[in-house]
Amino acid sequence: MIPAFPVYLFDLDGTLLDSARDICGSVEQVLTEAGIVPPPFDFLRSYIGRHLIDLFQDVRPDYTSGQIDALIVRYRAIYPARKHSRTLIYPGVAEGLPRIGGRKATATTKGTPTTRAILEQFGLAPYFDHIQGTDGIPSKPAPDVLYAALKGLDALPEECLMVGDSPADMEAGRRAGVKTCAVRYGYGSAEALARWEPDYWISDLRELAGVS
Repeated sequence: MIPAFPVYLFDLDGTLLDSARDICGSVEQVLTEAGIVPPPFDFLRSYIGRHLIDLFQDVRPDYTSGQIDALIVRYRAIYPARKHSRTLIYPGVAEGLPRIGGRKATATTKGTPTTRAILEQFGLAPYFDHIQGTDGIPSKPAPDVLYAALKGLDALPEECLMVGDSPADMEAGRRAGVKTCAVRYGYGSAEALARWEPDYWISDLRELAGVS
């Protein structure tokens, strides 16, 4: 049984929403337009939760920072235009969020306006007391977005549980001084997550509310 926490921080992609088809599809389109053969889907999916710079630099290490920036700009035009048509809410999320006590915020690599729009589109925004994205601050695994979310809730690290699917979420949680909970159904491998020794593991978000 996972104890109740006063505060919960949630990653978005791979934790609340299965958005890989839209994210990776957008990356594939960006690369194809640039004359680059996209890597396999599973390779692209493994970068979800990290900054786009990491992905594009690894795909094209010969590119200049200006060329990488151009790819990111193009992605940011393509991704919202897809209207999240291939994105799904994970089973248990819509049922679990309203049953989880305490205050809730997001802590995602997406920007705050994009995060808010997506949560509103999928009917999840009302369950959050604060919506926090990565706006001009270092991305996870840096702890900055978690600190920003905690500030938005006027909360302390020791009150908080960070819930995510990637090693970056777990590392950011450790660096921020919060407890961590890894989800088994997301994009991060169990082996990679285990290296960060999450405090808790779940297979369904309803487990945080003590229901299944």
